[in-house]
Amino acid sequence: MNIPGIAYNADGLVPCIVQDADTLEVLMMAWMSEESLALTLERGETVFWSRSRRELWHKGATSGNVQKLVELRYDCDADTLLALVHPAGPACHTGERTCFYRAFPR
Repeated sequence: MNIPGIAYNADGLVPCIVQDADTLEVLMMAWMSEESLALTLERGETVFWSRSRRELWHKGATSGNVQKLVELRYDCDADTLLALVHPAGPACHTGERTCFYRAFPR
């Protein structure tokens, strides 16, 4: 499926911010390829592109912590996606609810 108008970077990827649809907490950021974006829309669960493994990554496929897609948005420049989801568990591989659990001291 070709999603017209999405501005992929030179590597064919677009960043996707994942946010809890109920609490609006930012859970994680990951990269999507054209294929993973199409699969996300088709399956109704987030699918990303793993840059380190160089393969598609269905979030929660092994852990069970899938993210059910509520809505997928894109910004005014069409170069960043926002996935509103219902998470089935922690978003972070460390077991934390969100990948953004650390803060710089003030």
